[in-house]
Amino acid sequence: LLVMDLCPLPSVQDSTLRLWEYKSGEEVHCCQLSSICGPEATKTDQKYTVSRITYCCQVGDIAILCDCIPTVYIFQLDAIAQQLVYKQQISLQHKGWDVAFGETGDLWILQEDKEAPLQLYRACDGQWKAVTDDKGLQKMSKYIQDNWAVFEASVGAGSYYSNLYKASFDNMDEYLQRKEERLQQQKKKRQ
Repeated sequence: LLVMDLCPLPSVQDSTLRLWEYKSGEEVHCCQLSSICGPEATKTDQKYTVSRITYCCQVGDIAILCDCIPTVYIFQLDAIAQQLVYKQQISLQHKGWDVAFGETGDLWILQEDKEAPLQLYRACDGQWKAVTDDKGLQKMSKYIQDNWAVFEASVGAGSYYSNLYKASFDNMDEYLQRKEERLQQQKKKRQ
């Protein structure tokens, strides 16, 4: 995703969205996703892994979808100040699978719900508002519902990115127990 020599890139390990100057390779802005993620931020072990990112050139917004979090986060790209400004979040009833801006600037969200697999949003007065009476939305939703078998295997799936996280284990108790056993065995040998 390249926007006027600026490139937003998500980071898996530290839950950040970083803005890079493409030509120089220099980081110009860093946004901590955990600081803006609302109620989810109270979960200390929650990872904010960006699974989808898309840009709307009509309004200069970036939409991101984090893995296993039923929310789409909207940022405004300020190219002059070279920063991402948190703008809005769109809560979903179900896990989001994909997010994309259409040619007309509408925001399309595919979610894990057979009854309402697609959601459509339009920019209105600086905010993204849900649209329910769009013929294109109804047609595409019907098509997805009719072909839901294609999506069935993905329903309820966990994180696709869990293997990317660093894992640390506290095995001190296990170590001390083995050490005690060795000391006991050495004691028995001496007796």
